[in-house]
Amino acid sequence: MSWGETLRTALEAVRSHRMRSILTMLGILIGIAAVVLTVGLGQGAQAEVRAQIDKLGSNLLIVSPGSSTTSGVRGGRGSASTLTTDDAAMLGSQVVAPDIARVAPVTSTSSSLTAGETNWTTTVVGTTPDWLGTRARSMTSGRFLTSADLDSGALVTVLGSTTASELFGGRNAVGQSVSVNGSTLTVIGVLDTIGSSTSTDDDDQAVVPQTTMANRISTATNRAAVSTIYIEATSQETLSAAYQEAQSALLSAHRLTAATADFTLASQQGLVETATSTDRTLTVLLAGVAGISLLVGGIGVMNIMLVSVTERVREIGLRKALGATPTAVRRQFLLEASTLGLTGGVLGVAAGAAGALLLPRFLDQPVTISGLAAGGALAVSLVIGIVAGVYPASRAARLAPIDALRSE
Repeated sequence: MSWGETLRTALEAVRSHRMRSILTMLGILIGIAAVVLTVGLGQGAQAEVRAQIDKLGSNLLIVSPGSSTTSGVRGGRGSASTLTTDDAAMLGSQVVAPDIARVAPVTSTSSSLTAGETNWTTTVVGTTPDWLGTRARSMTSGRFLTSADLDSGALVTVLGSTTASELFGGRNAVGQSVSVNGSTLTVIGVLDTIGSSTSTDDDDQAVVPQTTMANRISTATNRAAVSTIYIEATSQETLSAAYQEAQSALLSAHRLTAATADFTLASQQGLVETATSTDRTLTVLLAGVAGISLLVGGIGVMNIMLVSVTERVREIGLRKALGATPTAVRRQFLLEASTLGLTGGVLGVAAGAAGALLLPRFLDQPVTISGLAAGGALAVSLVIGIVAGVYPASRAARLAPIDALRSE
């Protein structure tokens, strides 16, 4: 018997017992759909975590001051004034740190902004033009700070979307004036929204030139001190090298060792790796639970094939009496089991894809279905069908024609 005839016979056997075949495929379908959705939820969670971390900026390093000690009381990390604009200028040198693309020093304070009769307390950020690229931000309207603004200490500001909305409502903020600490600033742009992170609203801030912050707004005694330095590496691959260069340069400039460093240097890469590792562990755990459904489905296929062999003993005996070889009989039952497994797999992937479209509406959680996961699920369903059909097929192939024909 040819492969084509064997396949036709196998499909006819599956169609002749529709309800039994449907119930058998249902077990595979549920298992495959569960695996696809579980992996999709895990990948979606990883993508969401990366997106949240990437809001800080791409390839980002963050330098914070160390802690201060006053009257024997140690302040928290970042309470000292150990970083200055000179440190930022040094890190921006290609000679000192060739793997650093941009550096943005930041000084921030909480101040009340007034526009006409409206006031709003927000975070005023003094920085340089490189802040926009380093923090991966974009503009909704207007422009960002320029080198000319920084050099001249221009009385200009760029507002976050929340700040602009609170001060000006639905009006266009660009060109309007706001007052802060006795200085009148002209709004030259509005930042695009990126949403909130943990306890802060990243859209609620007013960005001004570093020189304007130091000379007009800040009340600190050390006007050169900065609260944070954001560093962007030239690429993801050079992030580690940029880290080493920044650490070595700052230690050398401050005449300190790693053990006595008066600053901390953090990389978002560690956050990404930790979050990804956690999500991957949970994904593997849930996929293992879903895999149990596949095992149950495989047992169901084997059970149905054994029942099929028992019911079709006389058919098998007749086929063998007419010249069918054990190989042909074995092949027919393997094809039947494979058909059940593969069809259940296809339907399971389809159900998983449908779930990926519907679940985000109820869970507020993205689901990412990859082609690799879908292809792997189909391969697994086919393997389950084949493995589950091996024993029943071998049992059918071993039946002696005379014994099969004699059975009732």
